[in-house]
Amino acid sequence: MKISFFDLTRQYQQIRGEIEPAVRGVLDSQQFVLGPHVESCEKAISGYCATSFAIGVSSGTDALLMCLMAEGVGPGDEVITTPYTFIASANVISRLGAVPVFVDIREDTFNIDPICLEEHITERTRAIVPIHMFGQCADMDPILEIANHHSLVVIEDAAQAIGAVYCGRQAGSMGHYGCLSFFPTKNLGGFGDGGMVLTNDPDRAQHLRQLRNHGMEPKYFHHRIGGNFRLDALQAAVVNIKLPHLDAWSQERRQNAERYRLLFEDAGITPGMVQLPRKSAPGCSHIYNQFVVRVENRDDVRAFLSAQGVGTEIYYPIPLHRQPCFEGLDYGEGDFPVSEQAAKETIALPIFPELTDVEAEHVAHAFKTFFQS
Repeated sequence: MKISFFDLTRQYQQIRGEIEPAVRGVLDSQQFVLGPHVESCEKAISGYCATSFAIGVSSGTDALLMCLMAEGVGPGDEVITTPYTFIASANVISRLGAVPVFVDIREDTFNIDPICLEEHITERTRAIVPIHMFGQCADMDPILEIANHHSLVVIEDAAQAIGAVYCGRQAGSMGHYGCLSFFPTKNLGGFGDGGMVLTNDPDRAQHLRQLRNHGMEPKYFHHRIGGNFRLDALQAAVVNIKLPHLDAWSQERRQNAERYRLLFEDAGITPGMVQLPRKSAPGCSHIYNQFVVRVENRDDVRAFLSAQGVGTEIYYPIPLHRQPCFEGLDYGEGDFPVSEQAAKETIALPIFPELTDVEAEHVAHAFKTFFQS
C-alpha cells in the first residue's frame, strides 16, 4: 500500500462540481484582482473568524509583513517569535530591518512558551508574533497579558490554524491582528498563494487596505509606502466555495487523530516509543493541520515508514536560529533546547480528511512492525 502524506485530489473530486462553476464565473467576469469575489470572501472569513474586518492579501507571508508595516516596525526594532516554525515569520521581520528575537517553545504543543517570554522583552521590543503551530492555538491569555503590560502589538500567525479555538475564541481573533494563509495544503486552501489579515480595529483595517494596494486611496493618490499585496479573485472564489466545508473537514481531521490514538494504543505503542500530539484543553479545539509525533530515532522511523509506502514530512529539521541566513543574530546551538530537540524528533503523519480506515491502520501497523523488529 502507498499512502500519500497529503492528497488534494480526493478533496477536489468531492467539490469539483462547485469549484469549476465558480472559476468560470471569475473568467467570465474578467475581474481578476480584488473586486466582488474578494469582498465576498473577506465578509465570509471575518464572519467565520468572529472579527470585525478581514483584508484579503497575496499570501500568509505578506499578511505578516503588512501587519508589521502598518505598525511602523523598522530598523532597530525587535519582534519576538519562535525559532521552531516556517521561516516566514522571522523573514518578514528581517526584511524590514528589524531584529527577530526568539523564544523557546513548549514541549507539549510546539507553541511559544509564555513563561520564557517576558525575559526577552527590552525597550526596543515592538511586537510579539505567536504562531499557532500545526493547528493548535498558542496559550494566548498570558501572552496578551504580557503584551498589554508592555504596550506591545500582538500579531497572531494563524496560517496553520483557521478554525482552531482557544478558550472559546477563534484563532486570529485575539490579537491586534490575525494572519491567515490560503496556500493549497492549508486546511482552507486556494489554488495558489493567498492570505487574509484579521483585525477588530477600523483604523488598522483601513491602513491595511491602503498598504496592500501601493498605499493608494483613491486611485493614484498615495498616502503611504505600500506594496502589491492584493488577493486574486480566483483564489477568493475557491476559498468561498471551500469555506462552508471547513468545519466538516476539520472534524474529519480530529476523527483521524483519535483513530490514530486508538490504533497506536491497540498496537501496544507506548508514549515512551511515540509521543502523540497533546489533546485540546476544555474550551479549545485542535484542527490538526498536521499530526506531528515525536520519536527518538526519527530518521530511522521515517526511512522505515517510507519503505512501507507511508508518506511523511518533517517540520522543521533546522530551527531558525541555526539557519545560515540568521547567523548574524549570534545565536548558537543549545540556546533553544526544546526547539532543537523538536527539530530532531518530530515527524508528521498523513492526517488529511479523506484518509481511510485502512490507510490509518497501515500507518499504525508500520510503527508496530518497526518497534518489534
